[in-house]
Amino acid sequence: MPPRALVSIIMPVYNGERFLAEAIDSVLAQTYTDFELVVVDDGSRDASAEIIRAYTKRDDRVRFFQLEHNNGEAAARNHGVANANGEFITSLDCDDLCLPERLQKQVEYLHSNQEYGGVGTYTKVVDENLKRLFDHRPPLSHALILFEQFVGGVGGVPFVHASIMLRRELFEIAGHYDSSLRYGPDSDLMTRLMGRTRFANIPECLYIYRRHGRQVTAEGGDKRRQDTILIMSRRFERLWGEAPKEVLDRVAKVRPSSKLSWRERRAAKRDLIRLIDSMIAAKWVEPDERPLLEAAMNRRLELVSPRLWQMFCHWRRHRFGRPE
Repeated sequence: MPPRALVSIIMPVYNGERFLAEAIDSVLAQTYTDFELVVVDDGSRDASAEIIRAYTKRDDRVRFFQLEHNNGEAAARNHGVANANGEFITSLDCDDLCLPERLQKQVEYLHSNQEYGGVGTYTKVVDENLKRLFDHRPPLSHALILFEQFVGGVGGVPFVHASIMLRRELFEIAGHYDSSLRYGPDSDLMTRLMGRTRFANIPECLYIYRRHGRQVTAEGGDKRRQDTILIMSRRFERLWGEAPKEVLDRVAKVRPSSKLSWRERRAAKRDLIRLIDSMIAAKWVEPDERPLLEAAMNRRLELVSPRLWQMFCHWRRHRFGRPE
């Protein structure tokens, strides 16, 4: 039995030889040292296994599990969690990087905020050569994180999911990753944790997300659409006990790239007010967080409103200092 570490980092690998060494090196360079790196090779057909074995000989904190067949990312993550020893569990994708203080700052946050079960970080998005593309700064407050879970879609808007550090008991309470999902199993796990704990993001770029053409998230097709709809349905069913298709369709349009008609905007506002009321009634958020949620709702609705309404809101803000 390997010695128990406070933090377990789960790294699923499938044909990841190109960036794998850089990813492992970024973990071994952490300022916080009480960790284990649990690497699960998901049936790779390249040199990934050989690279991982070389690291296990150099550092006994690197633990290696090799699956005979490719079962998908969710199954590989579940295998890693099942074999992890840590009190805190986090992830690193095999093509991404951790900045040196990532673990230290997340552990300090969870030690200092016992009511919080998970904490993510801001993220620097880079290309395959580590050239900076942009910084992703998800919401910091628990209330806005939950709100964005509903209106942000599956694409990780309220979190960079691989950056999240969770208390181990949350996996035992909510179950593990749904291996039937090819897209968004981490987002689905967070759906099952809503209302069970509080979440936050650290306002520092401590995770580097590498964007390149071979990622699963770069693909599309019917399976992606099916998984997206399923996860969104599960969110509303957890809170409302139902997931009306017309609500899912309207909420899916509350994106900056969309424009709603006046009738759609009124209906979407009713949906979002019901969402805020339900989160407060279920005690997922505190009543004094309502103004923050309503301000976020109004900003969302303004972005998708007809152009004339946007011009009017802009004039009113300038003239009276009013948000809506």
